Amino acid sequence: MKFLIRPIDIGDGKGINLLRRMPGVFENILGIPSERVKRNEDFIMNMDGNHHQFVAVIEDKNGEEIIIGTAGLVINANPRTRHSGSIGIMIHKDYQNIGVGTALMEALLDVADNWLMLIRVELGVFEDNKRAIHLYEKLGFEKEGLKRLAAIRNGKYENEYVMARINPKYIKK
Repeated sequence: MKFLIRPIDIGDGKGINLLRRMPGVFENILGIPSERVKRNEDFIMNMDGNHHQFVAVIEDKNGEEIIIGTAGLVINANPRTRHSGSIGIMIHKDYQNIGVGTALMEALLDVADNWLMLIRVELGVFEDNKRAIHLYEKLGFEKEGLKRLAAIRNGKYENEYVMARINPKYIKK
């Protein structure tokens, strides 16, 4: 499967909205099925220098781009925690387990490690999302704790792992 990773752009709001509302995706992110396109367009328009977002795209048979994944990194704004950032990622249900998530995460970690000099990158993941946890662990993330009853999913409260990756350059040997 050939796909391209590129920075998010004005006009990607509709494709991201479709992704965020997709069954098989929204259950594992903090979106809801009634989310409006404007919310996503506003997010893109209001991104500042602390937000770094990529999309994974393929071309349909007419040469139009289709967003099949997105991942973002937000640097903490507090001066005492600016050495760290938070990651969020989502992949189209039909394009999971083919390397899209790995490519998006590697793009973000390259920015974090080599351009922003972040020491710590963290994320939250539902405790039963085994595929995502496997991806994160493969990339050096470790479970740091469990947030009990952290978020609502399908009418019940669910637990979420807090995971983090320390930039290997800063790990004492």
